[in-house]
Amino acid sequence: MSRPAPPSPAKLVIGLFMKEKGLLDALCPPLMEAFGPLDLISPWFRFDYTTYYEPEMGSPLFRRILSFKKLIRQEDLAGIKHQTNDLELAHTAGTSRKVNIDPGYLLLERFVLATGKNYAHRIYIGENIYADLTLTYVKGGFQTLPWTYPDYASPEIRDFLLQVRTKYSMDLKDYSKEHP
Repeated sequence: MSRPAPPSPAKLVIGLFMKEKGLLDALCPPLMEAFGPLDLISPWFRFDYTTYYEPEMGSPLFRRILSFKKLIRQEDLAGIKHQTNDLELAHTAGTSRKVNIDPGYLLLERFVLATGKNYAHRIYIGENIYADLTLTYVKGGFQTLPWTYPDYASPEIRDFLLQVRTKYSMDLKDYSKEHP
């Protein structure tokens, strides 16, 4: 019989993509006010895996990934998605977003993103939000799944997420000392 146990706290990771890189300066303060100080920041990645967003946002598009120092409860992901949706709306011109914000969390064994869109592999987590299992950690690296978004499947982003995972592993040790 399995014995229920509390879930581990998670590392909050937020991916953003936008045309105007300078917009990040306006986005970081409200994100840090809501979720605490930043931990790691990825370099800019060219977002050229799809043209789906170009009619709305223009091109070229660039992605940056932020991780936060404070660990979160996994069950808070739906509420975090609503907060980032509100921030997207605050940076909308007419009906066009200037930024797409993808919150998620990282655990030692997986990387999960939040979405408002249902699909066969997505699990409902409440508040009209679904969890998308995006990557799994196997044999020393993050592995893609058939539905992994192409940018998150890229070696560069998976390498960055390995750095986040290393930091998260250290954070868990500190957390366990503070919460015996």
